[in-house]
Amino acid sequence: MTEGENQEQTSWTDDLTVCHLSGIGYGTNRIYQVDGTSTEAHSLEDGWLRFREDECFLYGVFNGYDGSRVSQFVTQRLTAELLLGQLTLSRNDADVRKVLLQAFDVVERSFFESIDDSLAEKANLHSQLPEGIPHSQLPQQYQKLLEKLHKIEQEIAGGTTAIVALILNNKLYIANIGTSRALLCKSTADGQLQVTQVSVDHTTDNEDELFRLSQLGLDVAKIKQCGLIGGQDSSRRIGDYRMKYCYSDVEMLSPAKTKPVIAEPEIHGGQSLDGVTGFLVLMTDGLYKALEAAHGPGQANQEIAAMVATEFALQTRLDVVAQAVVDRVRRIHRDTFVSGGERSKFCERHEDMTLLVRNFHYPLGEMSQTSNSPTQGGRIYPVSVPYTSTQGTLGKTSVTLSLVMPSQNQMMNGNHSNSTGDETTPTLTNSQSPTATLQSTNTHTHSSSSSSGDGQGHLFHRHRLPHTLQPDQDGRVEPYVDFLEFYRLWTVDHSEQTVAGAQ
Repeated sequence: MTEGENQEQTSWTDDLTVCHLSGIGYGTNRIYQVDGTSTEAHSLEDGWLRFREDECFLYGVFNGYDGSRVSQFVTQRLTAELLLGQLTLSRNDADVRKVLLQAFDVVERSFFESIDDSLAEKANLHSQLPEGIPHSQLPQQYQKLLEKLHKIEQEIAGGTTAIVALILNNKLYIANIGTSRALLCKSTADGQLQVTQVSVDHTTDNEDELFRLSQLGLDVAKIKQCGLIGGQDSSRRIGDYRMKYCYSDVEMLSPAKTKPVIAEPEIHGGQSLDGVTGFLVLMTDGLYKALEAAHGPGQANQEIAAMVATEFALQTRLDVVAQAVVDRVRRIHRDTFVSGGERSKFCERHEDMTLLVRNFHYPLGEMSQTSNSPTQGGRIYPVSVPYTSTQGTLGKTSVTLSLVMPSQNQMMNGNHSNSTGDETTPTLTNSQSPTATLQSTNTHTHSSSSSSGDGQGHLFHRHRLPHTLQPDQDGRVEPYVDFLEFYRLWTVDHSEQTVAGAQ
């Protein structure tokens, strides 16, 4: 699905310049069956934008829920509030913050204005129902009225979280509402990747949010215990009229002096991008929560950053980079469920996931073209080797390395069946072996906000396998190096060479 197809109708934004310094990947929600098959619970509810107007760049991802109406409305209207001349190069940090705050306020109010007629019709239908009788117990004569009421409620229900990135005067500004995240990933002088979350999750685990709610007269201990507000774990969101105008009907929220769920963004920046080599990640919570479900909480940001860096080396287009990461997370999530292991119970389903990647001079496609080994004239193929934190578990994060294979005329092919499929894989002659040197693509990561590590700012270390690895019933040791991309590229190359030889 293209970005144009993601919108229900065309709009003026179709004429804006799409920023090709960015890429989008997405995946729809899935519910898994016992046999590993899956179904979609609802259509895609996420939205996104990535435009540039002169020297102003605007990006955003929006995690819609209970329908896509709000996320699509915000995608259109927020763009109008920020890219119609409101932001010029003469604006300072305070000006930009003010414009962003005003834009979100206008978008929220405009959405509720857009459903005014539906809300009025909803109130009229309610007035025709007998008071004090549950809908399920109403006589048959009210069924058509109830059906109309249900249809209207479906059309106007729902809301969205938002994470927006604005680049102006080569400064980065982040505005977020809810649980979507922004990661700024920068290459360091020693070739590592520094990963910093530049947004704040607005949840019931956020002490600042709990304090804000306590000031409204709410019992934050009860809210924290519940973990959800109006069925969602975000304490800030756009839309959701029930939480904005009917919160007094919710027992836990009824004591609030004013709206407990707000659409005011938390703004960070401007942060100078001068001299930065790296990339920006914007992602809906469906992406990192799926990874946390499979691997446990704590390292999702670093894992996703490492995946993005790996795909930068393998791909030549940013859309392909972003989509490859989304596909990989979905695969990890599904495989964890199918495995029946300890964490499979957390992976019975996942929500929509969207990933936007914006490049800042980070090298793209370094391993996508055939390269020669300096010593053997071989082809470089990637393999993924697990890295972990000192407190982590094996395989929680992998780093792609380059395995240099001898030239084709020094090999012969054999068939080998591995756990991922029946592919033709390379077999070396007795006299040849891969180059012993592995060339790192520098996807090691560390986090400026993390306290774990070796005390020197390096979060990930090469994992040392235990000396007592036990073979399975077939006498095999569980694999810990991922050769999937190696096999894929080998198969492609060998097929191309076979076709060329036949011609």
